[in-house]
Amino acid sequence: MRRAPYVTSGPYAPPTGAHELTVTSADGARLHAELHGPADPAAPAVVLVHGWTCSTAFWAPVLRELAADHRVIVYDQRGHGRSAAPGPGGYSTDALADDLEAVLEQALEPGRRAVVVGHSMGGMTVMAAAGRPALRERAAAVVLCSTGASRLVERARVVPLRSERARARIHRAILGARVPMGPVTPVAKRLLRYGTMGPGSAPAMVEACARIVHACPGAVRAGWAHVMGGLDLDARVGLLTMPATVIVGTADRLTPPEHARAIAAALPHCTGLTELPGLGHMTPVEDPGAVSGVIRRLVMDHLVTEYTEETEYTEYGDAPRAAGTGEAPHTVEERTS
Repeated sequence: MRRAPYVTSGPYAPPTGAHELTVTSADGARLHAELHGPADPAAPAVVLVHGWTCSTAFWAPVLRELAADHRVIVYDQRGHGRSAAPGPGGYSTDALADDLEAVLEQALEPGRRAVVVGHSMGGMTVMAAAGRPALRERAAAVVLCSTGASRLVERARVVPLRSERARARIHRAILGARVPMGPVTPVAKRLLRYGTMGPGSAPAMVEACARIVHACPGAVRAGWAHVMGGLDLDARVGLLTMPATVIVGTADRLTPPEHARAIAAALPHCTGLTELPGLGHMTPVEDPGAVSGVIRRLVMDHLVTEYTEETEYTEYGDAPRAAGTGEAPHTVEERTS
């Protein structure tokens, strides 16, 4: 399996998991997965699902926020990171849903539930799996972060044109390009920052994200871009009957806030819509404290009572976190639907 040239030091360097495993999906696809956090299986569980052109490395700063007192499962979506590229017919939302079901069944202890968090294409994966038995039975709650259910290329704001048709045509051509992205150069980082991150993103954040995105093979990038170009999961949103929270950056050009608001309005049990001022599409990297704070709140409200009473939680403002974890959560603008 290939190892991508991610950053090797600092808060964005991928931590080493306590355990690695291979998950086998319904069509035989083999997925790289990692378990982080305490060895105690009674610790609350969180499953993190990364987005398009990313990998488990994308979750590094959130892992550092959560792994001290949560069992955190991350996996590489097919074709990304250390998971094999799909074969013919392997690019579909059904395949994404199959993969998530396989992870929930094979990486979680029998009978245990988790808070499932999807970013970008990871959020689309969660929506694609709505109504699936494994998600219904194993997800105590879900987080849909910086994502959309339909009309992605039409609503994107990377290319600032008034015409929706012209924007969609150009976005589709850019996203579906099969050519390698090449080395991580200053120009490449400026382009990535403009398209995917907020204007206040620190250089170290941009560097880490650029290395992750540039490591994705061109054919895989194009294959999943084609799927997202025709995405229509609107009908699936209403099947997410468990508690669900939506997160979006107000400066997100790839999945602008109108997506998040539409999803929040369609969810049967929406527990909140969190809009992070000035952040772009890479919210878990741009403000891991805010994102992990939302996750902790869902763990506290919908999962922690299922585990041992030895797990201590305390409140810091609006976002609960485990006792002794230090600083309070970041301030966010939150609207509850």
